[in-house]
Amino acid sequence: MSTASKSILLVDDDQDIRELLETYLSRAGFQVRSVADGRGFRQALDEQGCDLVILDVMLPDEDGFSLCRWVRQHPRQARVPIIMLTASSDEADRVIGLELGADDYLGKPFSPRELQARIKALLRRAGFGQESAAGEVLVFEDWRLDTVSHRLFHADGEEVILSGADFALLKLFLDHPQQILDRDTIGNATRGREPMPLDRIVDMAVSRLRHRLRDTDKPPRLIRTIRGSGYLLAAHVSPAH
Repeated sequence: MSTASKSILLVDDDQDIRELLETYLSRAGFQVRSVADGRGFRQALDEQGCDLVILDVMLPDEDGFSLCRWVRQHPRQARVPIIMLTASSDEADRVIGLELGADDYLGKPFSPRELQARIKALLRRAGFGQESAAGEVLVFEDWRLDTVSHRLFHADGEEVILSGADFALLKLFLDHPQQILDRDTIGNATRGREPMPLDRIVDMAVSRLRHRLRDTDKPPRLIRTIRGSGYLLAAHVSPAH
């Protein structure tokens, strides 16, 4: 995948890390801007936007969690991929970030090469650098998903913002309706690695997607848990006419 013209906004209060990553990622072909705090990040995203955010959890004025939540509500940048950086070994920090809509996370210290690999994977998943034909719109229950723009609409007109991870999981279910998908299949398709126990990641991702789809009945009606096996999308899926 070509990285030319792909812009990255790095948010970290550690000057050494900013300088290191600016140099490394620029040499890899990315356009990199960096800021040291939440205020600078909000201003930079509003003014110029970006193709991907690298966001430290611990900042001097505002934590990365609240900034992640703000991005997901941003009128123009709500779908931008977010990689969160954390110095904490506490799994709870990572869980919170993913629940708020982060697409990936990396613990400090980390290898710049590993970060670059994560960036490329997220940009591929977001569809950058790919030529898209006329968008396919899939219809299921009271929902419509544009698979090119990643826009999800309810029949009442509400648009639901999907992170890259949300979209990948929903598209997987829509490609396999009425089929049981085990956790390994879901984990490999949506994240492809095991930074924390795989079952925990998958269950959390499914729970978040259910919330997006208003599937909050007990038991859930749309994405069903098949005990001991995995999950199943209990809906008919068809292309929009």
